[in-house]
Amino acid sequence: MQNSKKYPYLNVIDSQALFDECEKNGTKDSLSILTQFLHNSKYASKETKKTALDFISDSIFKDKKEESVLRDDPLELYFKEFFDVPFPEPEKPKFTFIDLFAGMGGFRLAMQSQGGKCIFSSEWNQYAQKTYMANFGDMPFGDITKEETKSYIPEHFDVLCAGFPCQPFSIAGVSKKNSLGRETGFKDKTQGTLFFDVADIISRHRPKAFYLENVKNLVSHDRGRTFKVITETLDELDYSIHYEVLDGKSFVPQHRERIMIVGYDRRIYGGKEKFEFPKLGEPVNCIGDILEQNVPAKYTLSDKLWGYLQNYAQKHKEKGNGFGYGLVDLNGITRTLSARYYKDGSEILIPQGDGVNPRRLTPRECARLMGYPDEYIINAVSEVQAYRQCGNSVIVPLITAVAEQLVKTMKKKV
Repeated sequence: MQNSKKYPYLNVIDSQALFDECEKNGTKDSLSILTQFLHNSKYASKETKKTALDFISDSIFKDKKEESVLRDDPLELYFKEFFDVPFPEPEKPKFTFIDLFAGMGGFRLAMQSQGGKCIFSSEWNQYAQKTYMANFGDMPFGDITKEETKSYIPEHFDVLCAGFPCQPFSIAGVSKKNSLGRETGFKDKTQGTLFFDVADIISRHRPKAFYLENVKNLVSHDRGRTFKVITETLDELDYSIHYEVLDGKSFVPQHRERIMIVGYDRRIYGGKEKFEFPKLGEPVNCIGDILEQNVPAKYTLSDKLWGYLQNYAQKHKEKGNGFGYGLVDLNGITRTLSARYYKDGSEILIPQGDGVNPRRLTPRECARLMGYPDEYIINAVSEVQAYRQCGNSVIVPLITAVAEQLVKTMKKKV
């Protein structure tokens, strides 16, 4: 960022320097407050606005000057690096949303493609935060379970998005009658889980709709009791619920089943919304379509690792188990990419011909396997972290297809 000739007391400080300073001083929330205020000043609470302007005054300006400088010129003039990003927000947004458990930003890409403006994001992993900031220009807040973090959520927004982690539920012995106090009853059954924080935010802010994503096994977890708690909780909050397990293989060459949960506020739609999940077809892409050319030798498995994986697979085969590496058919699709892929790449190995050991996917190929465009920045962090983020991510085009249906339904009059 360049000094302004008009305002020579502006410090020369770029986004990376500001990030490093905040990280060093343990004030990363300050960077979240600043960047999300810069992008969402219209929606920010008074407290967020005051905190952001105080931070700007204390950290950016050399001298204490009248804050009229911030009123005279758009803030973008002084913080261009936070706006010059690969995936800027829509110029004329059609709705607002918040992005919880944001990861590397798959939900955000999907919702922005439908005209949505993200006005709050949170993600606890510091490496995912860096990737998110590199692509969207704002730093997600950290731990959403903290009341302080929740206090920065704007009062009003249209859609809540969350790919929340699945945790075991400790179901308290609370009668249905006692749990019907819609604003507080769900706490008895979900306290201590991350889903509780999602439900708590829905209860406080009452968005028009929500969009949740989780692993397929959420439906059967704990003999179905976990999912029963989730659906009952959302029902008690007076939201109608639609859910379906969908496979991303219709969009990318990867078998990856996830449950999608979409809900609408009954107080607005009366339970009469006509939402339908998209109809998915057979795979149209194969793994060969996403591979890079001239891949460096470092991605080829060593003789030691390749020998270990073959011996491991043979041992389990003899026991009648199906464990082992996955050598893919280049004209087919892959197994599900996991967050542990960086360790040995065993679930998805690319054959390289006779006499040559197979190789791992590159981080860019993993991003493609999740449906991220090549413009998406994945090298803001180490390769290990990039692999982890891709393995934990959503499949972007699948999320986008559901988001399209969600937004269409949300905008229809009932």
